[in-house]
Parts: sequence; C-alpha cells; structure tokens
Amino acid sequence: MERQYYIYILTNRSNTVLYTGVTNNLIRRVYEHKEKLQPGFTRKYNVDKLVYYEILIDPENAIAREKQIKAGSRQKKLDLIRSFNPGWNDLYYDL
Repeated sequence: MERQYYIYILTNRSNTVLYTGVTNNLIRRVYEHKEKLQPGFTRKYNVDKLVYYEILIDPENAIAREKQIKAGSRQKKLDLIRSFNPGWNDLYYDL
C-alpha cells in the first residue's frame, strides 16, 4: 500500500482561528490536537476541529501544498474550506 500524506486545516469552535498542517497519519495527528498533547499554537487557541484535508501520495508534493495553502490569504483558506465542507463540520469523526 502506498503511503499517504495529508494536508489539513483545523479551526476552533467559533471558526475564527485557522491552522494548516501536514502529516502522514491524519487520525493520530488530529487526535493529538484534540487531546492537547503537544504544546503550541493549537493548544493555546483551542484549535482542534478538522474542517479540511487533502490526500497526497508524494511527501514533497504534500509539503509544497501545505506551504502553498499557508502562503495564501485567509480568504483563500476560507474559500477552500467552504468548497470542501460548506457546513464547517468536524470531519474527524467521519475519518
């Protein structure tokens, strides 16, 4: 089986803070955010709601895509989320 890489966007309960990340295990990584297992931005701002993700096969492409999303405007991130998940549902529970 090919290894998969995930670019993801998390937000907080009120959908005001956005965090973009990359991982090779989306379920584990979002769980770590939800349980506040790592210190840092997402723990500080209670960012643990998965609202967007993409699956890629190549790790270099995944990292490049994460950088592309991070470099984009807030509006571009909002548009990306709305096109993928118009209800801003927490997608973690559907993984």
